[in-house]
Amino acid sequence: MELFIDILVVLLVIGGCFFFLVGTVGLIRMPDALCRMHATTKSDTLGAGLILLALAIQTGFSLTAFKLLVVLCFIWITSPTAAHIIAKAEWNKDKPS
Repeated sequence: MELFIDILVVLLVIGGCFFFLVGTVGLIRMPDALCRMHATTKSDTLGAGLILLALAIQTGFSLTAFKLLVVLCFIWITSPTAAHIIAKAEWNKDKPS
């Protein structure tokens, strides 16, 4: 059973690193701020989610795993909210008040 958990954790961390890498490439390659924001927020949220889930599984059922899941929920709430505010500011940048 412990081998299965270790394999699952490694796969989740590799998946999280892959999505962080994809987000970084999207940040570099996309042409404007809205596309860059879309590429980074989606992939960073998923990458952080996979890595934090891997850490929570590795620590087992404990207070540390609960704290990691709370951080994960915080990221799920704040990342889309920040992306929305940035997109709205970029969209309204050149419009007269």
